Amino acid sequence: MPNRAMLTSLLLMFMMPVTAACASGADVHSYSEPAAVRSTHLELDLSVDFEARRISGTVVHHLERTDPDARHFVVDTNGLHILATEAWVGDAWVPVVADSSAADALLGSALRIDLPAGSDRVRIRYETQPDAAGLQWLNPRQTAGGREPFMFSMGEPIFTRTWIPLQDSPGVRVTYDATIHVPAQLVAVMAAEATGSDAAQGVYRFHMPQPIPSYLIAMAVGDLRFRAMSERTGIWTEPSLLDASAWEFADTEAMIRTVERMWGPYDWGRYDLLVLPPSFPIGGMENPRLSFITPTVLAGDRSLVSLIAHELAHSWSGNLITNASWRDLWLNEGFTSYLEVRIMEELYGEARGSQEFLLSVQSLEQELPELEPELQWLSPEVAADFDPDDLFSGIPYTKGMMFLAWLEHRVGRAQFDAFLSSYFATFRFQSMDTPTFLDFLDRELLAHSRVPRAEVEAWIHGPGIPAGAFRPESDAFVHVAALQREFLDGVISPRDMPVRDWSVHQWLYFIETMPADLGADRMAELDEAFEFTTQGNNEIVAAWLELAVSHGYHAADARVDRFLTSVGRNKYLQPIYRALVATPEGLARARRLFAQAHDFYHPQTVSMVERVLAEAAQP
Repeated sequence: MPNRAMLTSLLLMFMMPVTAACASGADVHSYSEPAAVRSTHLELDLSVDFEARRISGTVVHHLERTDPDARHFVVDTNGLHILATEAWVGDAWVPVVADSSAADALLGSALRIDLPAGSDRVRIRYETQPDAAGLQWLNPRQTAGGREPFMFSMGEPIFTRTWIPLQDSPGVRVTYDATIHVPAQLVAVMAAEATGSDAAQGVYRFHMPQPIPSYLIAMAVGDLRFRAMSERTGIWTEPSLLDASAWEFADTEAMIRTVERMWGPYDWGRYDLLVLPPSFPIGGMENPRLSFITPTVLAGDRSLVSLIAHELAHSWSGNLITNASWRDLWLNEGFTSYLEVRIMEELYGEARGSQEFLLSVQSLEQELPELEPELQWLSPEVAADFDPDDLFSGIPYTKGMMFLAWLEHRVGRAQFDAFLSSYFATFRFQSMDTPTFLDFLDRELLAHSRVPRAEVEAWIHGPGIPAGAFRPESDAFVHVAALQREFLDGVISPRDMPVRDWSVHQWLYFIETMPADLGADRMAELDEAFEFTTQGNNEIVAAWLELAVSHGYHAADARVDRFLTSVGRNKYLQPIYRALVATPEGLARARRLFAQAHDFYHPQTVSMVERVLAEAAQP
């Protein structure tokens, strides 16, 4: 009877299209050498130790020799303690020599493992370090429930190598099986199919039959409960957040059906959400079958569910077709941001989609002067010493979205949707680079349109926003701007402003476009009328607190302190910290708050705040 790995290989023969994989060239952010020997399937057997803040166990790599003469298998590691390396020879595991390169602060080390002739498997026994950047360990006080500890992984872009030794490149896709051992009172979940458990013994088993890049291998352990929302969707979270989460995200199944109707089938089986503790550093992470979600979008009115639309859309753009290297990030995020707007239009109306589109464009236009021209390209040239985290700007997200919207409006929605459906079907479960995408675009769309390739090149390999970019029409912000002007001119009191039907996006526009010379007394008028400082919607309160710090509105100081020490989402924290460090007094306050929140923040958040503080301290 064939084993699980063999069955997986047979399954993928039918799942994969005839088209060859698209990853061309080397990934400068990985030491691995997949052109010689490529990992295709992992077997993980890991134990989670909360007291030591350590994961330990083994990973078995099933190998494909692209180069039959290759004598080494190379994986990425960062901070891992390698205990043993073995190769499967004949019918037994045999110890083999492995050498680690000197550690690089960004990339970690290459682990080069001797590979005997004929061997197609390697086993590595290892353990992680307590400060592994791809893991966050929370004590009970840092969780929503306050009773049990919590741990979760975050692999994007190059942090999976801090908890698994593997070929940590988005151009390498693997399937996997995993057995996870945890304390008996806790539950383990992974972004994979759950295949069985012995909860009394704390043992959980998982299988991922679809090939995915390393950064999408994800795990969490904690006091977790589940509630189904439909036959294929559900919520995992701590008990105290379960009711609110299930209500907030009840439209998830409708979102899936919307995307399937427009661009093709959902290929991952289930789509569940894991709502994490508040220290989660980003809005969401699109791990297949189980998206990780920040609790900051639990607004109580479903006003922030565009985040769910975004993470779901990654099931097509990003997970189904993945950027082959991080310089091609726009192929993930630009496509996903475009799909997100289309989902929101379809479910909640064109007006809401247009408002979200325009706010994103406004944010990008404010960001552009801070970016070097070469980093404004959709596909920038980057070296190995360039931190791929720094590619996560408005360029891949919003400029990428604008490029696709521009294409749509040049060729028409029906033709563009047909192109997208063909793209997803042709390259499913593959990794994609920009030249391969442009060749497909030429062949399948531009050849049947009047759009010249030169105009496309201006988007891909040029700075800024090209002339002729599409912007949807919306008078919602014109109305907001007119009322804002009347308030600033003293024509109308905030209490008399007709704001009852404003969307969260209109409120954000109102706050974010306030002039630099707005005085604290005018802010007090707004706060008294609209209760911004005690606002429960995190998008609105974060924008308000940044404004309060920038304009010296000290009535919000206590909320600023609470916010910075109880919320870990970088999108909110970075602007507030930057506003704080603009003055010597604010810098001292920022340092005090950071010291207080340090152990609560995710390692990525710690690094971000440390950079902000260091830049402010420079003369």
